[in-house]
Amino acid sequence: MVSQLYYVLRSRADGSYLVARPHGESPPAQLRPSGFLLVFTADYDALSYLNAHAPELSDKFAIETVTASGLKPLINRWNFQGLGMVSDPRLPQVEFFDRS
Repeated sequence: MVSQLYYVLRSRADGSYLVARPHGESPPAQLRPSGFLLVFTADYDALSYLNAHAPELSDKFAIETVTASGLKPLINRWNFQGLGMVSDPRLPQVEFFDRS
C-alpha cells in the first residue's frame, strides 16, 4: 500500500517547523507556536521555497517527510491552526486549511 508523502521544513537549531502566520500575529512568548504549518508535495519544492524567499536561511532548515496520516497528529501536537499546502513555491501559492 502506497501512502502519500508530504514534506515540511524544520529548523536545525530548535526543531520548530516553518509556519505561515496571519498578518500582525506573533507567537506568544510562553505558548507553543501557532499558525499554519507549510506543507509541500515534493522535497525540491520545499528547497525552492527556501531558496526563493530566504536563501540566507536555506542551510538552517532540514526537510522532513510526513505521511498523510501523520499530518493531523503533527498539527495537533504543535497546536497549529491548520496547514498551508504550497502549490507553487516560487510565487508562492498557498491554500490554507483550518483544522477546525
